[in-house]
Amino acid sequence: MNEPIDKSLDASGLLCPEPVMMLHKMMREAETGNIVEVIATDPSTLRDIPKFCLFLGHELIAQQETETQYFFYIRKS
Repeated sequence: MNEPIDKSLDASGLLCPEPVMMLHKMMREAETGNIVEVIATDPSTLRDIPKFCLFLGHELIAQQETETQYFFYIRKS
């Protein structure tokens, strides 16, 4: 990810639906165009966060994963 991150949400250790609920709150507080990074450990975020972005019209600009963590980079619409 080459763009600067405006906000970061570390949802490590949290299970569904908490990461998406916390992301929803953060997106309401973010300004249009802000890039939000989400760090999660719950495998269900691989399904839930892309659907969240699609449903609310935010742009999922990058998604990465390591052996133990998932990273999402979202631009607020």
